[in-house]
Amino acid sequence: MRVQKIGEPVLTTDVQKFFKNLNIDIPESEAIPELWEPEASALEIFDDEPLIELKHPHVKTLNCYWEAGWENSFKTSWLRESVAEKLYCITEELPERWGLAIFDAWRPLALQNELFKAACEDPKVPEELFAEPNSDPVTPPPHLTGGAVDLTFTFDNVPLAPASGFDDITPAARADFLEKTPGFDRDFRRFLYWTMHAHDFVVFQEEWWHFEFGTRRWGALTGEKAKFGVVSPFRN
Repeated sequence: MRVQKIGEPVLTTDVQKFFKNLNIDIPESEAIPELWEPEASALEIFDDEPLIELKHPHVKTLNCYWEAGWENSFKTSWLRESVAEKLYCITEELPERWGLAIFDAWRPLALQNELFKAACEDPKVPEELFAEPNSDPVTPPPHLTGGAVDLTFTFDNVPLAPASGFDDITPAARADFLEKTPGFDRDFRRFLYWTMHAHDFVVFQEEWWHFEFGTRRWGALTGEKAKFGVVSPFRN
């Protein structure tokens, strides 16, 4: 029986190694501002906006949990329609040869349970890496709402990782970890942060790859009303 490990398989290429021998600069961006983790806001609006499957020529879906063999994972990636449209808009605005790669998007509660259990059983993995499974429609985990997405940039369709990979469990995963370390990795993270920020996404401070829109965390950080609750692409 195959044993799944959080953070595997690695489907990205190291940014520093990738850009080192290329005569190309990563677009310059400002420093990432001070980040903080709020108490999630209450869910007052229940938007019935549908989920749609991500399909775009410049959005590469990696389906990491499916590739790793997690039992309750899917081979497709789904997001709220407005969130998906924001990503499509971003790809149209990126410089030539740049695109997006999706590690994970909408996540069913069964998979959230599976990942949370694995994190709890592995002493090397901090429990807070995954939101505690919660079926309460008022306090859903971000990925269950279809408003959270784990992603990175691609260059020439190659998914890239800046100094740490998807689901990295070390402090290096923190979005602003490289702010005092000049180089390709820091420039890459800044470019990703500000690109997503320009389209109203917020980052989870502990994961450079995790962005949200319309969720309870998003509401707390922006002052807007959270609007996305529990959703599934398989409901009638």
